[in-house]
Amino acid sequence: MRTSSYPRIVRRRSPLHGWGVFALDPIPKNTRIVQYAGEKIAAGKSKAREADQLRRGHIWCFSVNRRWVRDAEVGGNIAKYVNHACKPNCYSQVIGDAIWIRAGRNIRKGEELSYNYYTHGTAGIPCNCVPGCKNTL
Repeated sequence: MRTSSYPRIVRRRSPLHGWGVFALDPIPKNTRIVQYAGEKIAAGKSKAREADQLRRGHIWCFSVNRRWVRDAEVGGNIAKYVNHACKPNCYSQVIGDAIWIRAGRNIRKGEELSYNYYTHGTAGIPCNCVPGCKNTL
């Protein structure tokens, strides 16, 4: 039986927003880093949860497809702390009902992981990916 090993990552305070996730070792491009865990709920049920999370400044509901959403507030893992960036070093990949965070380029040891949330400003949360960023999540 083959055992998978994923890159070592850690949660720390982030200059981008609250908590972030950082690489403990270099991570090669396209590596699967972590699966985005959370309760699988119907998309219609997620609207109330998302509104509550947004009032607290969080985006933890991740759409799997038009029918399903993963809510990382319930049963989530470290992946919920990967922050948004307009020019990220990671990307998300949905395979079936699993969501993976993957390295979009080679990532250096100590670098904060980020991916684009593609919320198109609907959450109204200011983006802090670089000083002076005018985008909103």
